[in-house]
Amino acid sequence: MVRCARLFVNASSGWVPGTSRLRSIYSQCISLNMNGRGSQKTARLERLKMEITEYVSNNPGCSAADIVDYLSNTLRMRNHGLTSRKVGFFIPRYLKNIVMFSLDRSTGKRIYSIA
Repeated sequence: MVRCARLFVNASSGWVPGTSRLRSIYSQCISLNMNGRGSQKTARLERLKMEITEYVSNNPGCSAADIVDYLSNTLRMRNHGLTSRKVGFFIPRYLKNIVMFSLDRSTGKRIYSIA
């Protein structure tokens, strides 16, 4: 849990029309109960990488929706909040050396395969 005091400062220089003239500055941030190392988050990330790589290697030519369907329904990974869009951002970020994609000309979807 993080508690912060919010201060507002007049931001007259560099003001853009359509935005607030006040700029929010956070100060005196105090973190409470933040002594974990993120092991659950790391384990979830590694499992997701492993499962996506395994599925794409068994089913080349699949789309992000196919991957989400397999993970959410077949493997019951429902608490991960997976969507096709998130998988589409996840693969180039974490699996760029393992999984590659090409664009389908008729639908414009990414088709994934092992690099």
